[in-house]
This record gives sequence, C-alpha cells and structure tokens, in this order.
Amino acid sequence: MKPVELNSPHERYDARVQRRSALVLKRRVVEQEREQLSHALDWARDDPAFERIAGSIVAARRRFVLGAAKSFTFASLLAMDLSAGLANVTLIDGTIVRPLDVLSDVRASDVLVAFSLARYRKYTIDMAELFKKAGGTLVVITDAPDAPLVAIADECLVVDTASASFANSPTSVALVIHILTTLTTASAKGAGRRLLERDRLGEQLGLYVDE
Repeated sequence: MKPVELNSPHERYDARVQRRSALVLKRRVVEQEREQLSHALDWARDDPAFERIAGSIVAARRRFVLGAAKSFTFASLLAMDLSAGLANVTLIDGTIVRPLDVLSDVRASDVLVAFSLARYRKYTIDMAELFKKAGGTLVVITDAPDAPLVAIADECLVVDTASASFANSPTSVALVIHILTTLTTASAKGAGRRLLERDRLGEQLGLYVDE
C-alpha cells in the first residue's frame, strides 16, 4: 500500500509531531537523520553527476543561482560559497537581481542552478523554464524524480529530504552544496589567488574578530 503523501508542514505536524514527547520526538528525528546522512554520503560518493555539474559551473562565463522560500536559503549558501573561488556568481533574489533582468540577456555560456524543493514554487519553475528556453544550461537540485523541473534539466540531483519532523530535512541539501563548492573551487583557475586576495582584503578591512 502506497504511503499517504504529506505535502504541507501542517499535515506533517499533525502526523509526526503533535502530542509526542520531546524525548521520543528528538530520538526519532536524530535516528532518521543518521540513517539519511549515511545513505546520502554513499550516494554522493558514487554519483558522477556531481563532477559533471561542477564542470559545467566552472566552464560557464556567468553562474546564476535561484531558489524561493526555504530554497532561497540553500541558494544563498551555494552562491556565497561559490563566489569565494569563482567570479561572476549571481544570486537571483527577486529584488536587486530580478528574473526579468537575467532572462533578457541569457547566453549559451550561462548556467543556472535552481533549487526546487517541495512544495514547488511556481516562481522558480517559470524562471528556470524560460532560462532553459533562452539557451542557458539548467542544473536542478530537487527532492523527487518526478519533480516539475527534472524533465528539462541538463543536469539534476535528487536529494532525500525525508524527516520525522514537520519540516523537511536540510541535511542532504547541505551536503550537495558542500560537495559542489569543493569540486568547483578545486578545479577553477585562479581560485587559489582569489581566496588569498579575499583573505588579504578581509584582514585589511578588519572583518573578523580574530584579527
């Protein structure tokens, strides 16, 4: 029998969280995260898509990152980490950098990394579809093999976000971000020089309390 799908946080709260003791709930969440992380590490180790995606990001002239709602947090983290070793990394935030601005000037050498996790935002889907139609390379990070953008993605990573909590787990998504930024920075020309210059400027500007 197919398990009932719990699409909204409210449905997951009623089914998993409500009227459970803190101790029991904590143990359930921790044990599921432990199991999920073990599976995610094995998957990431063996999936060649990571290397292909890293290669696409490095080869691109411009790198755009997109996500809405909770996915915007993941997009922000990826954009920040990528920008440490790569130039021309842009987070599409909808205010300073708007989809209209990006879509009006898409080039074949551009890549868009789109985070599209349940519940899937129309904003992300529409933007990614138009970017792809304009000729850019589309990389999708999502949580189901039948998610809306999978069919049109040039490359796709499907992460497991199952959790004993009302909120979907961010563990595997964070792992994906960490691996992609590591691979891209390791293979990007000038990444070492860029990182060194950022350290020098950080010290000059007094950004950190340990300096």
